[in-house]
Amino acid sequence: MRRTIFDETHDAFRQTVRKVLAQEVEPYAERWEDEELVPRELYPRLARAGLLGLQIPEEHGGGGQSSFLYNAVVTEEIARGSSFLGQVNLHMNVVVPYFLRLATPAQQARWLPGMASGATMGAIAMTEPGTGSDLAGIATTAVREGDHWVLNGAKTFITGGAHAGAVIVVARTARTEDRRGGLTLFVVEDGMPGFTRGRPLRKLGLHAQDTTELFFTEVRVPADNVLGEEGGAFAHLTANLPQERLSIAVGSQAMSEAMITETVEYVTSRQVFGKSLATFQNTRFTLAALAAQAESVRHMVDRALAELDEGQLSPADAAKAKLVATELQGRIADECLQLHGGYGYIREYPIARRYADARVSRIYGGSNEIMKSIIAKSLGL
Repeated sequence: MRRTIFDETHDAFRQTVRKVLAQEVEPYAERWEDEELVPRELYPRLARAGLLGLQIPEEHGGGGQSSFLYNAVVTEEIARGSSFLGQVNLHMNVVVPYFLRLATPAQQARWLPGMASGATMGAIAMTEPGTGSDLAGIATTAVREGDHWVLNGAKTFITGGAHAGAVIVVARTARTEDRRGGLTLFVVEDGMPGFTRGRPLRKLGLHAQDTTELFFTEVRVPADNVLGEEGGAFAHLTANLPQERLSIAVGSQAMSEAMITETVEYVTSRQVFGKSLATFQNTRFTLAALAAQAESVRHMVDRALAELDEGQLSPADAAKAKLVATELQGRIADECLQLHGGYGYIREYPIARRYADARVSRIYGGSNEIMKSIIAKSLGL
């Protein structure tokens, strides 16, 4: 079915993004997967092509776009490629919005130009070894001392942590009766004494996406680095979650379509018992069913994108989009790998990597069990 959410301008931008990724990413994707790290030099190159700061105001070097649809185009094209650049998606779709919404004009002048140029990549440090999805259980603390806050704690599973120049850190600044209160956002910058990065975490998939531990030992953070309202972190974090979860749904749905396309190509060329694998009824019926399901999810995600641009996307609707898109992504990865037979288990085939990459989408951005809980609450349950 025809997509109506994108116009000719978006289509032209998509061709530009596709060309940039073909030049700057595709030739090196396999090496980055083996090295488990994308080089820092990639980000300024993507920025010069206009891919990093699409929603950053023009006066700070960005594209000045109010619509999220251009971000969605980049996210889709990354998901269809050979290397899932999670740190780019996180920077654009998750971190930058905090600075756009919460930073003072002076703070924006300090940080946004570097974020637009790729000189300063962003990360967000919420998860701790003992908290997982329980933001209210955060143990990292910050204590006020004059014009500084002294930060102590540890964070884990931090996407982009290896190269981040500005990390939004969630820390407890007060003990309140409501466990969700007393949390504050701080911007910790590269080079601050006491801020160290731990070992890269070796993951099942997303090998080129660096994921690290971060440690904060007596880090003196200037009071000017508080982002948003002191004690208001929980509200600030939840306000941005619908966009974050929708961006995950966008990537999951795009990868689902890519897996179907690649599998159609494989079964068409693969010969079994003297004929094409594509001629077997099981192959045809499996791919037909997956294609229909992927298209139905695509229209749901597109509707959510429209609602986001209209300022109408609710937390429950974002949760629905993430839930159905990521669950289908996992099912498509499994069925398409099965159609590849033994070759599907060999990493040289794209489906093996996509199978491993897809698994975490049901966990990060809030596990799908959390999504079900949000949806259930919207039903009055």
